Amino acid sequence: MNKKFLIVVVGPTAIGKTSLGIDLAKSLDTEIISADSRQFYKEMKIGTAVPSEAELKEAKHHFIQHISIEDQYSVGDFERDALHTLKEIFNRKDAAVMVGGSGLYVDAVVNGLDDFPEVDPKIRAALNEKLNTSGIESLQEELKNLDPEYYSEVDKQNPHRLIRALEICIGTGKPFSSFRKKDSENRFFEPVYIGLTAERPLVYDRINQRVDLMMQEGLLEEAKILFPKRELNALNTVGYKELFQYLKGEWDLETAVSEIKKNTRRFAKRQFTWFRKNEQIPWFNTRTSPEEIIAFAKDHVSNS
Repeated sequence: MNKKFLIVVVGPTAIGKTSLGIDLAKSLDTEIISADSRQFYKEMKIGTAVPSEAELKEAKHHFIQHISIEDQYSVGDFERDALHTLKEIFNRKDAAVMVGGSGLYVDAVVNGLDDFPEVDPKIRAALNEKLNTSGIESLQEELKNLDPEYYSEVDKQNPHRLIRALEICIGTGKPFSSFRKKDSENRFFEPVYIGLTAERPLVYDRINQRVDLMMQEGLLEEAKILFPKRELNALNTVGYKELFQYLKGEWDLETAVSEIKKNTRRFAKRQFTWFRKNEQIPWFNTRTSPEEIIAFAKDHVSNS
């Protein structure tokens, strides 16, 4: 059986992962797994910067707008579905491409998820209520007390991560970190990482331009349609939650757009921090030609 390779393109938002992923997929004659959890939802098109219709036609993509914001879809569900899809691709191809800015989702596919017990769903409901009434700081403080080890590394601004950890802590009486797997799963492919990076001012400038473009393309109108469902977890994300503040009359539009830019820049910084922990990732500046990066990927695939 031929060795199979998963080319994993990672980096912060607005860095150019989509374009590079398509170039790699076309060059390797293969398909793309999207590991951007914000792009899973079919109702959230503009604010998550899903690939354009033209881009989607250039290479076959999986896990783009395949579920609804109403659906319960966990990182575990994605791990299972992505591995199933990869097996199908590898029946026909020697390589596949995965593109993602969601570090947890990338890690789930490459290394496997930690094995957590089932807990009473009422705990999550109570934590969501606490988030709504007392704010994210209350969750941060509770996690700091119950699991200082995980608290030291978690994205403290991500309520989904905080609630997930807390429901395990509360439901089991043990720290979330105690259930985390120490060894990676054996996978049926070899990962080949490609990290995209750029000087921070350039990344921030791209983010600001992207937000302005999203507004021109109708992000506010999209947010208006989704506003009645704003309590759903999927919509507690940058680009939507700020416009909901405007639609509730709590901010003016200029403030909301400014906050989207600021929070997206913070998101990009957290993405950098996550991926920089992975010493397997070689980093390429965005000024590097696609041909050079493609040659790097092909060299790994052909010489291994």
